[in-house]
Amino acid sequence: MNSYKPTDIAGKLASGFLRNPLTIVLGIFLLAIGYLSLVIMPREENPQMVVSGSTVIVALPGASASEIQKVIVKPLERKLKEVKGVEHISGMAMDNVGIVNAAFFIGEAKEDSNLKVYDKIMQNSGMFPKGAMNPIIKPLDIDVDIPVVTVAFYSNNKDMSKTELYDKVKDIQHRINGLDNVAVTELKGGNRHQFNIEVDINKLSGYNISMGQIVEGVKSLSYSVPAVKNRTKENEIIMLGVKNAIESADDIGNIIVAKYMGSPVYLKQIAKVQASYDIQNFKSALISKRDEKGEFTPLQEQVTLTVSKLQGTNAVIIADAVKTELETYKETLNKDGINFVITRNDGQRANEAVNELVYHLVLSIVIIAILLVIVLGWRESLIVTFTVPAILAITLFVAYLTDQTINRITLFAFLLSLGLLVDAAIIVIENIHRHYHSKESADKTPENIMVEATDEIGPPTNIATLAIIMTMVPMAFVGQMMGQFMKPIPANVPVALIASLFVAYIFTPYLALRMLKKPDHKEKESH
Repeated sequence: MNSYKPTDIAGKLASGFLRNPLTIVLGIFLLAIGYLSLVIMPREENPQMVVSGSTVIVALPGASASEIQKVIVKPLERKLKEVKGVEHISGMAMDNVGIVNAAFFIGEAKEDSNLKVYDKIMQNSGMFPKGAMNPIIKPLDIDVDIPVVTVAFYSNNKDMSKTELYDKVKDIQHRINGLDNVAVTELKGGNRHQFNIEVDINKLSGYNISMGQIVEGVKSLSYSVPAVKNRTKENEIIMLGVKNAIESADDIGNIIVAKYMGSPVYLKQIAKVQASYDIQNFKSALISKRDEKGEFTPLQEQVTLTVSKLQGTNAVIIADAVKTELETYKETLNKDGINFVITRNDGQRANEAVNELVYHLVLSIVIIAILLVIVLGWRESLIVTFTVPAILAITLFVAYLTDQTINRITLFAFLLSLGLLVDAAIIVIENIHRHYHSKESADKTPENIMVEATDEIGPPTNIATLAIIMTMVPMAFVGQMMGQFMKPIPANVPVALIASLFVAYIFTPYLALRMLKKPDHKEKESH
């Protein structure tokens, strides 16, 4: 009998791959790249948000809050409103300084947004009054500003000074900041080293000295003189430098701040100078943890190390790298009476969320397989069940190529489309099953039946899939935060549905030819 000539893409794909020895190789390849994509794709708990904004800070020493509002904040707000893409502007005026925040619409590119703000301020730098300092422009970076790991360090050693704990954590911070894909590390809480000068007001007035003279005296001593390099006639290099004038509290105490009745007045005569901690820092971080009895311990001071990651990198790998690095310090810290506890680990949460959704994804595939066994038969069920991992493998690989991350919304998109993915394969296998048991197919070869059955359902299946894809298109145009959050759904569901067509047209006839048994119609008629 003449072989069937397919007219639709479905039949042509089935005919081309039905006896092709590379079909099985293609199937294995698809599963392999899907698994590799699942392993190497960055994992996050939630999808990356593109949030942009800038904070502009302008200082005008000596100006009151009302003056700052009039000559700094108001003009700056008017100019920033002219920047395209700005959604909201807020300003704040204080004595000596004005701060204006410009928030852009969600989805606006960070680099372009910050550049627009910078250009606008530089073009209008003449609007600031005389005496105003150069504006400071601080861009908002959600990837850097929100840490993925936070570690709290606290000491059980009562004799440890306030600055010692900070210094030891500072050393650890330096090492962790050098880890791959770590963007920024910061320390919260703790106290830094500082020379404190406590002026005696009575002595100050007695010598007729102002606070400004003391400030200028300390400033003059704190200047750093650069080293000078020169060569001698013998071509030898000579380095001339000045030793740092401030190395101890005594150096500061010996500063001459004024003259009184012909005699020098030293700072130590009118003030108490000591090397201590930053006493003006009233911010502190406290920690309390459960003991062995399950009760909370009293609050104690701690230093928190925060770790932020670069955009698009794997939170799980970075969190594990931080934990590994901390373990190397554990023994040394214990000797000093310092303990630490990880108070935030987005990598662990992301991994748990992804693993849980992958588990539910596998569970859903198993449930579909069981239902298909009841409705179609175990052979047909196996064929359809194979197509699901193949489709998901293609979708994962495309997501990897487009720099997506695996997160709760990405996997939710897979779960959402799971019921739709098996539609094409079920339609193909059901039509093959019908043709196999049809009397008209008694004299047809299995190859012809496969191609004809697949080709027959091609046009309606293509149109139905296209209609479903079109329902996802409007979701891609949702703006603001919700649009950014739900972006993986319109990005991945259409890819999965298109992949389901190709997998159904290529692998379903291929597997059906080898697994399904054609009934003997002549034997049925004799009975």
